[in-house]
Amino acid sequence: MQPIKGLEWTFNTVASAYEKLRPGYTDELYKMIFDYVTLNDSCYAAEIGIGGGQATLPILKTKCNLTAVEYGEEFTKLCKEKFKGYHNFFIITNKFEDTNFPDNTYDLVYSASAFHWVPESIGYTKVFSMLKTGGAFARFANHPYRDKSNLPLSEEIDRIYAEYYYKLYNKKQEVLTEYSREQAMQRAKIAEKYGFADIKYALFHRTRTFSANEYCALLGTYSDHIAIEEGIRREFFSKIEDAINKYGGSITVYDTIDLQLARKL
Repeated sequence: MQPIKGLEWTFNTVASAYEKLRPGYTDELYKMIFDYVTLNDSCYAAEIGIGGGQATLPILKTKCNLTAVEYGEEFTKLCKEKFKGYHNFFIITNKFEDTNFPDNTYDLVYSASAFHWVPESIGYTKVFSMLKTGGAFARFANHPYRDKSNLPLSEEIDRIYAEYYYKLYNKKQEVLTEYSREQAMQRAKIAEKYGFADIKYALFHRTRTFSANEYCALLGTYSDHIAIEEGIRREFFSKIEDAINKYGGSITVYDTIDLQLARKL
């Protein structure tokens, strides 16, 4: 599902749950980033939309000076506490597009499952200005796909979404598909429009399995689900929980993580 613009505020209301339930990223992804750009204690990095810090620790461990920008005050408080042992960590509470960063300063600017909230032209232009010559932009995101190993369960959840989610948002029901290599390639090409070069991209895969209760808790960290009126949301989630328990008691999520890398030459 595409994010609904204007719901950025919702994440801040569930910061603790978001930090616990949203996944991190694979070791293979970070290896590709670090093969592309070398980071050490003389380097500067910036993270756009730190959220619960799911993508932060591997960057901090390089000993680079990391400045994160985060719109949600609760996430800022959470990450200040989470990374208080790292003297190379700094955080600003603001929208990225409204924050002043020095030009030609950063060796790496990156964003994990957050850059789609930034208007394209503003985001890419600003990142390009922030980077040193030779500096890198890494954009990556997780794209979960519902249980393809349990078709009856998926069909039942589709019916529940038709009754609650799509009716509420007055949207035509989408045919859900797994995130593809073609989509990753097209996203990677966006950077070329803004002067970037040496474009690379890759996909990484994993699975996660949840109980009915755990899965509904995860759904409660998504902006368009948080925004549903509480009584309706409770009934909606109860139906999903019942469906999962009816069809085996667990649900497997198939994740595709895409990474795009681009360089300022």
